Amino acid sequence: MAEATAPGPLEISSLRKNYNRARAIVRSNMYRARDFLAPLIAARWAFTATLFVLYLLRLWLHGGFYIVTYALGIYMLNLTVIFLMPQLEMEEEEGEGLLPTRADDEFRPFMRKLPEFRFWRNLTAGLGLAFIATFFDFLDLPVFWPILLIYFIVLTGVQLITRLKHMLKYRYIPFNVGKPKY
Repeated sequence: MAEATAPGPLEISSLRKNYNRARAIVRSNMYRARDFLAPLIAARWAFTATLFVLYLLRLWLHGGFYIVTYALGIYMLNLTVIFLMPQLEMEEEEGEGLLPTRADDEFRPFMRKLPEFRFWRNLTAGLGLAFIATFFDFLDLPVFWPILLIYFIVLTGVQLITRLKHMLKYRYIPFNVGKPKY
């Protein structure tokens, strides 16, 4: 029977070097994939919609996983709220807002706190993680789901009302609907 020995300093150095090399390769491939996917907006969102439909199909066929779905819904709501927020918060004092109020004011385009690509990436990652979580039965906790649904609807309504009030107060629209493109 062979005895187990502790790795020597040369073996640890070699392992560390191989780990750093593998990490650099993975990071390089991730950046390459990100750069390839960035201009493909419709394809990215079609993939996310397909993943969402697969998640809903998995829930329908298996049933349960209310806590996982609730956590996913809260995460998606949080991402959407951050996506709709301007990058720089408006000043509370009158006359010192960041958006132009007169014709001779400088035009400042709407800058998002969470860019569209990062919104898509985080949303897709959350969906993927929730989909994977549905394969582990210990995450299917027994809960009374109507309470979670009512609370989620109330939370969504409060968040949307808050965002709409902020948009109306500072007169901005976070979408490019009807704006000219040059």
